[in-house]
Amino acid sequence: MAMPLRQTIRVGTYLFEQKLRRREKFPLIVELEPLYACNLACEGCGKIQHPAGVLKQRMPVAQAVGAVLESGAPMVSIAGGEPLMHPQIDEIVRQLVARRKYVFLCTNALLLRKKIEKFTPSPYFAFAVHIDGLRERHDESVAKEGVFDEAVAAIKEAKRRGFRVTTNSTFFNTDTPQTVVEVLDYLNDELRVDEMMISPAYAYEKAPDQEHFLGVEQTRELFRKAFAGGNRRRWRLNHSPLFLDFLEGRADFPCTAWAIPNYSLFGWQRPCYLMSDGYVPTYRQLVEETDWDAYGRGKDARCANCMAHCGYEPTAVLATMGSLKESLRAARESVGGTR
Repeated sequence: MAMPLRQTIRVGTYLFEQKLRRREKFPLIVELEPLYACNLACEGCGKIQHPAGVLKQRMPVAQAVGAVLESGAPMVSIAGGEPLMHPQIDEIVRQLVARRKYVFLCTNALLLRKKIEKFTPSPYFAFAVHIDGLRERHDESVAKEGVFDEAVAAIKEAKRRGFRVTTNSTFFNTDTPQTVVEVLDYLNDELRVDEMMISPAYAYEKAPDQEHFLGVEQTRELFRKAFAGGNRRRWRLNHSPLFLDFLEGRADFPCTAWAIPNYSLFGWQRPCYLMSDGYVPTYRQLVEETDWDAYGRGKDARCANCMAHCGYEPTAVLATMGSLKESLRAARESVGGTR
């Protein structure tokens, strides 16, 4: 992944340790969902479709931190729902950072300026703001006007205060190479966020809108054209070169969803945060009791059009770390970008 040097060394050391221990399955980053409630009703997300009783629940701090520690993952992505609605989200972050976990707090940023005093800048912490297009396109995707402007204002304020800020952009079949270029140019060149994550929309079964998810060939064509002209090397993308090759159709990988497991109010979700085939109480059970060979494109119909980072980015990272050629390539592209 294109990440700060300290984080690169930490993750590289972690991967080397797993190899020495001959562990075949291990987590790279935990998707932690301490609540499902949200202050938006995005058309591509089904989290708020849970019953009212579930939406009122908030995961205790000790449970959230304990799950991450149990897994042993070096990185944590805190999502939801909207995590800034959790009354103790700052304490969850503080305890994870104190244990030197790299924490990304995913947010739509509507509450960010109001809650920012609760957080402290750290090389182990970053806000990850969802931006799915420029003003009109983003507000349409979240079904509320003014969200884009508030997110931009929050990003600027967080940057002013010394926080690392990354973004996460999901693209649908209503996007074109031009709309992808426009939003990434804006984030990269004008807002100058630290890093950007991109993902093709996955057909999340509970999402209200089921008509605008990308197929595999649509995804490859979209990113192949968007990356043309040196864009992918110029943008500060938080992805390995092999994963970007995968999005373009220049490489293909099996799914390794066990490397980005999801832990929510219900426990460890099987097999990934996009599909729900039951829950188990421990990460070890998730790894040992899940039939991983049953999932992935060509195996499960629900996986047919999936090219999401939760399944394929870790495969690309492992392939990179296992190849001197690809490791050197990743290092060159990271240095070559405007970071």
